[in-house]
Amino acid sequence: MRKEKVLIALLALPIFLGCGPASTVGDDGRHDSTATAAADSFRWEVDQFADVRVLRYKVPGWDQLTLQQKELAYYLSMAGLSGRDIMWDQNYRYNLTVRRALEKILRDYKGERTGKDWEAFLTYAKQIFFANGIHHHYGNEKFTPGFERPYLEQLVASSGAQLPKEVVDVLFDPSRDAKKVSLDATRDLVLSSAVNFYGEDVNEKEVTAYYSRMEKQEDPKPLSYGINSKVVRQDGRITEHVWKVGGMYDAALKEVVKWLELAKGVAGSEQQGKALGLLIDFYRTGDLKTWDDFNVAWVKDTISQVDLIQGFVEDYNDPMGRKGSYESIVEVVDPIATKNMRVIQQNAQWFEDHSPLMAEHKKKNVVGITYRFINAVNEAGDAAPSTPIGVNLPNADWIRATHGSKSVSLGNIIDAYDKSSGTSSLEVFCNDQEEIDRARKYATLSSNLHTALHEVVGHASGQLEPGVAGTAITLKSYASTLEEGRADLVALYFLMDPKMVELGVMPSLEVGKAEYDGYIRNGLLYQLRRLKLGSDIEEAHMRNRAWVSRWVYDKGLADSVIVRNVRNGETYYDIRDYEKLRDLFGQLLREVQRIKSQGDYAAGKALVEDYGVKVDPALHAEVLKRAERIRTAPYAGFVQPRLVPVTDDSGHITDVRVEYPDDFLGQMLEYGEHFSFLPDMN
Repeated sequence: MRKEKVLIALLALPIFLGCGPASTVGDDGRHDSTATAAADSFRWEVDQFADVRVLRYKVPGWDQLTLQQKELAYYLSMAGLSGRDIMWDQNYRYNLTVRRALEKILRDYKGERTGKDWEAFLTYAKQIFFANGIHHHYGNEKFTPGFERPYLEQLVASSGAQLPKEVVDVLFDPSRDAKKVSLDATRDLVLSSAVNFYGEDVNEKEVTAYYSRMEKQEDPKPLSYGINSKVVRQDGRITEHVWKVGGMYDAALKEVVKWLELAKGVAGSEQQGKALGLLIDFYRTGDLKTWDDFNVAWVKDTISQVDLIQGFVEDYNDPMGRKGSYESIVEVVDPIATKNMRVIQQNAQWFEDHSPLMAEHKKKNVVGITYRFINAVNEAGDAAPSTPIGVNLPNADWIRATHGSKSVSLGNIIDAYDKSSGTSSLEVFCNDQEEIDRARKYATLSSNLHTALHEVVGHASGQLEPGVAGTAITLKSYASTLEEGRADLVALYFLMDPKMVELGVMPSLEVGKAEYDGYIRNGLLYQLRRLKLGSDIEEAHMRNRAWVSRWVYDKGLADSVIVRNVRNGETYYDIRDYEKLRDLFGQLLREVQRIKSQGDYAAGKALVEDYGVKVDPALHAEVLKRAERIRTAPYAGFVQPRLVPVTDDSGHITDVRVEYPDDFLGQMLEYGEHFSFLPDMN
C-alpha cells in the first residue's frame, strides 16, 4: 500500500511526488521524482531510457549489524529473489518467454550492436525488464517496439533464442492484450485485462459468481479468498490453480521456502521465527487461514531489527481486486528516524477521535499500530525495480482492527530520490513565486508527513458497520482507489491541523499549505504527464488523486476555494482559502468512509467515474507540451544492492558484504541466470 519530518533537522530525510526540488510522491508509494542534485560522490543515477530513470540506493548502518542480522538479511533477500519469476508470470502469460528470448539476445547476439535499430531494441528490452513484463509498470499499456518485426526475427535467429510466432504476433499487434489491467467499467474487466490471474476464457461474471459462493457476508474474520490462485476453466467448470509448493509456481516457491528455512534459523526474535514458520507453511499448503495467522504473527513482531515484507500482497494488478502480486522487501530498522516520528503512532487515537468521520465509523480503540523508518536492503517482485516509499500492512480489515498493523517509510529509498539528479518542474506548473518558494522550503517535509499520516493513521482508521462485507466484495474494482483516496484524505485533513505543530513534527501550517499546493497541482495537472494523449485514467492511485482533487475543486467553485488561472495559454490552479479546502477534504473523507463502512457500491462507482477517470483532451495536450521542458523522466526505479557472503574454509558465513552494482541490464541478466526457476508457461 503504497513525507518528511521536522524536526526538520532531526530527520534530514527525503522527498516525494510532484514538482521538483521539493517533489512529491505518488501515494501508491511510487516516486515521481524531480529532485534537485546533491553533492555526493556516490553515483545515484545509472541509466535513463524512455520514461524511466534507474537509480541506486545505499544501505546505511550495514556494518553496525551483527553477523546474525546480516545472515538473516542475506537469506531473506535470496528468498525474495527466488520468487522473481512469479511476478513476471503473474503480469502476463508470455512474459517469461519474452524475457528469456531477450536475455539470450543480449548475451549471445554476434551481429552489429550499434545503430538506430539496436538502440531501439535496447530501450525496448530495458522497458520490459523494468516493468517485469511487456506492459508498462504503472500505465498498464503494452510497450510498442521502436523497430520493425524483421529486425527482431533477425536478432532471435542470430542468437539462438526461442520466440514463437504467436508471441511475436502479440508484440507487434497493438490490439492484442493491449492492457495489463483494464478498469474500463464499460467492458468485461477480466477479459479485457491481460494480467495472468485468470484463464483466457474466464469472464468477470464467472469470477464474481465463483467467489460469492465461498464468502459469508457476516464473517467476522473473512479469509482472503483468491489472493494466491489463478482462476481457470477445467473440465468445463471454474476452479483455482493455487500458488503453492506442489501446485502452481512449485519450483520457485520451493526455492523461496529453502531460503526462508535458513532465515528462520537466524531469526531476530522468537516471534519472528514463529512468523517465518507460518509463512513457510502457507507457501507449502496454500492455506488462507495460515496466511492470516502469518500476518497476525508478523504484526506482533515489533522488536526485530531486520524485518521483511513477503508474500502475495497487494491486489492492484488484479482488476477484480483479489489476487496478490508476489512481493519481497528486506529491511533494516533506522532507530533514530523511527524515534523522531513515533509521535504520530503514539497519537493515533487522537487522530481517530478528531477525524470528521461519522461517530459510528470511528474506531473506539485503535490498537497495535507500529510505525518505523527502515532502510531497504533488497527488493524483488512487485517492489522492484519500481518501489514503494511507504507501506502499511496487513490489508485485512479485521486483522487491523483486532491486532493492528505495521507501517514503514523506506528512508534510504527516499534519500536516493532526494539526492539523484533532476530538473525542477516547479517553474513549469506552480501558479506563482509564493507557491514555488513554499515548495522549495517545505515540500520535502510535507511529503514525508503525508506518507506517515497516510500509512500510519489513514489506512488504520475507520471501521465497517456490523454485517458489512470486505471491500473486495462490496466495492469490487473501485475498492483500491477508494481506499488509497481515503488514506490520502486523512493525511490531507490533518496536515492543516494545529495539532501537528503542537506535536513538534512541523514548524507551522505553511507545511500543510505546501502539501495542499502540491497535491492539487499533481491531481489536476502534473500527473497527466504520465498518460498518453487520449487515454482515460485507469491506474488506481492516479484515479484517487484525480477524484480527490477534482471533487474539492468542483465543490469549492462557488466560494473560489481553488481558482483556475490561464496565462499565455497555460493552466494553473491557485488555492485561495486553505481552511475551506481543509473542510472540503474533511467532507469528502466522511463520505468515502461512509461508502466503505456501508459498502455503498453505487456511490463509490459514481464518485470515481464522475471525477477520477475522464481527461480533458485539451488540458492533457497542454500538460504534455509543458512537460517537454522537464528533462527528468517521470518514473524511477532501482538497481538492487548485491549481498555477498564471506565464508571461511569450512563454508561458514563469517560476514556479508554489500556491493552496489551500477549496470541495470547487467543485473537483469545476472538475475535471469541465478533466479530463474519457472518454465516459460505456467
